[in-house]
Amino acid sequence: MYRIYFFFRRIIDFIMALIALILLIPLFLIIAIAIKIDSKGPVFFKQKRLTKKGKEFKMVKFRTMIPNAEFQGAGLFNYKNDPRVTKVGRFLRNSSLDELPQLINILTGKMAIVGPRPCVSYELGDYNQLSPEYKKRFEVLPGLTGLAQVKGRNDIAWPEKIKYDNQYIDNVRKFWFFTDIKIIFLTIIKVFKKESIYEVEDESLKGLSAEEKAKIEQEKIIQLAAMPKEDQNNE
Repeated sequence: MYRIYFFFRRIIDFIMALIALILLIPLFLIIAIAIKIDSKGPVFFKQKRLTKKGKEFKMVKFRTMIPNAEFQGAGLFNYKNDPRVTKVGRFLRNSSLDELPQLINILTGKMAIVGPRPCVSYELGDYNQLSPEYKKRFEVLPGLTGLAQVKGRNDIAWPEKIKYDNQYIDNVRKFWFFTDIKIIFLTIIKVFKKESIYEVEDESLKGLSAEEKAKIEQEKIIQLAAMPKEDQNNE
């Protein structure tokens, strides 16, 4: 029966995304002008992410960093006072306005309003090598927001994110729209409180360069993602 819910939810997501995009056109224009005035580079940031069943798609956001920031400094990790973040970008991140262009991804069916956040295509390593626990989050469309976001957003590690992502999948199959409505409500509160915007640095890596930290952290994430749950518990 939950498949019926996902079918109707897709229709609702499409209608809501379309209405939101039309209403937000003036805001999009203001943000676009601010980004262009503030720094050189494109207005939008496009990045390969994974959607349902591990398929790739290009997720769209407002650019908040210098061009090619993904391959500089801390890489995929964004810590407080990150020098790669632009002035306008910092405001967009703090207000979560940088996420608004993902409405386009919802419109095209690559994302939903609620679901596990889409990871970068290489963030967890090879999709086919993922453990069953990590692969479960790809059973549904990724979302603009999700249970992991309202529980901790960026200041929780991947094992905890996976726990919440999988919990969301179990809950939405049991309680349908009640689960999604609750998460949307909690997301609004989270955005206004501006909580958990930045990732927490590993204290054991202090003294290393941003590049060295990023490399070590990335290797740990990929290793954990392919590791069976029982082995993770022994780590």
